[in-house]
Amino acid sequence: MTDARRAAEQPTGLRERKKRHTRDALLHAALDLFTTQGYDATTIDEIVDAVEVSQRTFFRYFASKEEAVFSLQEMIESHFLSELRQRPAAEAPFEAMRSAVLCTWNSIGEAIEEIVTVELHMRTYRMIESTPCLLAAHLRRSFDLETEIAEVIAGREGLDMLTDPRPRVAVAAFSGVMRVTGQLWGQGRDTSMESLRTLTEDYLDQLAPALAGNWRTPVEPATATPAPSAG
Repeated sequence: MTDARRAAEQPTGLRERKKRHTRDALLHAALDLFTTQGYDATTIDEIVDAVEVSQRTFFRYFASKEEAVFSLQEMIESHFLSELRQRPAAEAPFEAMRSAVLCTWNSIGEAIEEIVTVELHMRTYRMIESTPCLLAAHLRRSFDLETEIAEVIAGREGLDMLTDPRPRVAVAAFSGVMRVTGQLWGQGRDTSMESLRTLTEDYLDQLAPALAGNWRTPVEPATATPAPSAG
């Protein structure tokens, strides 16, 4: 590489790093304020003051406070979809989703911790669950994500979702497990991504037996009491 080319490329790289640093700082400040004093009570002015930038800078990276709240979730979802699209064609649909989400939890923790602590990520999850407007947005986003996952599964299997319900049914069951494990992780004391991965794996492995198995413990027939003999 010539000196002229190196000089031309370095400012671009520096600008991108500065942009990334500013965005990450704004996101960290926003999530910390949201989880400390409440989503509704936090203003954009407070967020930008914490980072010492302007409102204009905030809106350069986030369209709204809500977009900032779900920024990490968006990153996780994008990573999962990318993993799912790369799964081998020979894998069955549920196996592909299971492998994709476990691969996501294996690798996403480091990316999250470059921006926020996992503990702050957990606090954000709890805040979403306890804030009505954010919970409504979360459910809406979950529905959209389920549709996108079902489209990927249908494409892998060569199915038409309008006539074949299996992709949506499989994804609905998978997503239900994801919601349960997310809630349990958010309520727990172990904030590590490893604990979330383990919890996810354990619950996904219980899905097929729970749906197909008979949960009832067989009741042994009562032993008849012999009639007393005549004296």
